[in-house]
Amino acid sequence: MRKVFLFMMVTLDGFYEGPDHSIDWHNVDEEFNDFAINQLNDIGMLVFGRATYELMASFWPTDFAREDDPIVAEKMNTIPKIVVSRTLEKADWQNTRLVKEHVAEEISELKQQPGKDIAVFGSSDLAVSLLEMGLLDELRIMVNPVVLGSGKSLFKGLHEGLKLKLLKTQQFQSGNVLLYYEPIV
Repeated sequence: MRKVFLFMMVTLDGFYEGPDHSIDWHNVDEEFNDFAINQLNDIGMLVFGRATYELMASFWPTDFAREDDPIVAEKMNTIPKIVVSRTLEKADWQNTRLVKEHVAEEISELKQQPGKDIAVFGSSDLAVSLLEMGLLDELRIMVNPVVLGSGKSLFKGLHEGLKLKLLKTQQFQSGNVLLYYEPIV
C-alpha cells in the first residue's frame, strides 16, 4: 500500500505563506535542492489543490524553470499529478488529471495501487481535508528559521485537534529543520 504524505515549508511561527501569499522567505540552497530531488525520486504521484496547482503549472513547464533547475523541472513535469478542485474546468499541465468529486474514494483507491508514495505539496486546504478524512499517513513539515508575524497558518480550518507522533527529524546547514510526523488515530 502506498503512503500519502504532505510536504510543506513553514516559518517558525507556523505560516506557510506570508502576507499577500508571499513565499519569498523560503530558505532554499544546494542542500535543499539535493533533498528535493531525492524526495521527488521516491514519489509516484503528486496531488495539489487548485491554488498550488495553478502556481506549479505556471512555473515548472516554462523555459526558465527548465534552464534554472532542469532536474526538478523534468521530474515535476513528468510525474503523474492530480489536481483536486470543484472550480477548475481543466488541467492542462502534462500528466495531470482533474478530480472534482469523490476525493476520499479517489485517494483511497490510489493508496491501494502498487507504486511509489503519493505526495501532497503545499495545498494546505486540501491537506486539512485529507487529514480530516484520515487519508494523510505522514506530515513532512520543513521549518524555516524565519518569523513573519502574520500570514496563513498551516492548519487553518482544522475542525478538531490532531495528535501526532514524531518519526524523525533532519537538520539542514541552512537552519531548516524537517520534522516527520505520523497522525495518531
